[in-house]
Amino acid sequence: MYNHLTDKETLFRHAMEAAADAVMAENLAVVERLREPGDDLRAALEDMAYRMLQVCCGERSRALRRLTYAQAADFPDLIEIVRGRTAIRLGEALADRLARLSLAGRLRRGDPARAAEQLLALLTGPMEVRSRLGTRKVSAAETRTVARSAVDTFLRAYEAAATEHP
Repeated sequence: MYNHLTDKETLFRHAMEAAADAVMAENLAVVERLREPGDDLRAALEDMAYRMLQVCCGERSRALRRLTYAQAADFPDLIEIVRGRTAIRLGEALADRLARLSLAGRLRRGDPARAAEQLLALLTGPMEVRSRLGTRKVSAAETRTVARSAVDTFLRAYEAAATEHP
């Protein structure tokens, strides 16, 4: 192992990459649920949003964020490494699902990357405030409220009008 990871900095980076990959795998599994959303799109989006918030507020994600922020001065590239393996990939995966829903006539046509970015902001913004930047646990009921509110706002902007359905 020491032949490959020659110093503490390299070991730390690899550990952070592994943690980011684990968080991302959980989030990808959640987003994948939108592949077959069923007849009730709102319910599918709310379920996905709630599960995503559970991952994002889980101990592994919180620890990853804390370590990333704490070590950013010593490892300036760390934020981009972690973002590239988490937020950016999550946004891309969600954009793909939203694009498919748009093509199926379930969401308005538009820029799926922007729609994904906005949905993620509607989810993560309130949770950052409610969790006091990850220092306070948020109850399941509060998390569900954030998920419902985010999806409600999102659908007000992106739900396809009845005349847009194929």
